[in-house]
Amino acid sequence: MKIIHISDIHLTIPGEPMGGLDPHARFASALADVTVNHPDAARIVITGDLTHWGEHAAYEALQQAIADLPVPVRLMIGNHDNRAAFLSVFANHPVDANGFVNHAEMVGEVRFIYLDSVGERTHAGHFCPARRAWLQTELETCSHARIFLHHNPMLVGLPAEDRIALVEQDRGPFRELIRTHGSKIDYIHFGHVHAPIHGRYAGVQFASAPSTGNQSIPDLSEAEQLKGAPMNPAYFVLLIDGRDTTIHQIPFTWDGPVITTGTAWEDWAKPTEAAE
Repeated sequence: MKIIHISDIHLTIPGEPMGGLDPHARFASALADVTVNHPDAARIVITGDLTHWGEHAAYEALQQAIADLPVPVRLMIGNHDNRAAFLSVFANHPVDANGFVNHAEMVGEVRFIYLDSVGERTHAGHFCPARRAWLQTELETCSHARIFLHHNPMLVGLPAEDRIALVEQDRGPFRELIRTHGSKIDYIHFGHVHAPIHGRYAGVQFASAPSTGNQSIPDLSEAEQLKGAPMNPAYFVLLIDGRDTTIHQIPFTWDGPVITTGTAWEDWAKPTEAAE
C-alpha cells in the first residue's frame, strides 16, 4: 500500500504570499507530482497546517485544489487553522461527539486514525481528556492502527520547536496511551516542525514530514526563535507492507540536472581505470 503524506501547506487567500513564497503554487506542484507519479496511492494525508491565517477563502481554495484528484484526501487541522472556519467550508467533514476534527477509517486491514491536536489561540498542541477518551476507544477496538496528527506529541530536542509541541499536561497522558497500545500501532506521522525527523516514541516509530512551504533549520541550542528558510520543499511517500513501513522523501520542485548511472560495478569505476 502506498500513502502520500503532505504537511504544512499554509494556504492563504489566493494571491497573498506566505513567508515570501506562493503556498498555492507549491501545493499545486506537489499535487501535480503526486497525480503523475503516484496515482496508485490509497490516500493523500495532509496533516495541517492547511492554512496560514485560518481564513474562509483559503479553505475554499483548498477545497477547489483537491476536488478532482484521483486519490482520496484526508485532512487534519493545525495550529494555524481555525476549526470553525474549516468546518464552515468542509461542512460534511467528520468530527467526534465533542466537535473535534477526530476521525478514523479502515484502509485495508489497518485503522487509520486522524487526530485534532489544536488548542485555542496557541501554537502549542493540545489533546484533552475528551480527545484521549475518543482515541482510547479507537485503539481498544482495532487490531492495529496508524496515527496521523499535526503536532509533535513528543519533545524532539529542538528547544524552540519543543515550546510548541504537545503541551506538558497532555504529553504525559498521551504517551501513556501510546505505550499501552503500542503493540498495535504501526507508526505515528505528524507535521508541524517543517522538517523530517524520525525516531521511536513510547515504543512506536514516528516520522515528521517536511513542509511544502518554508523548511525548518534544526538548531539544537536556540530556545526562543524558530529558524527556517525557503529551501526546496518535499512530501513523503509511505510504502506499507503489512506492518513494515518505508518512507521516501520526494523533492518535487527540483528542476536542475538529474544524473543517471547504471548499477553494474563497472558503471562506478574511476574513468582512468575504466580506460585501462
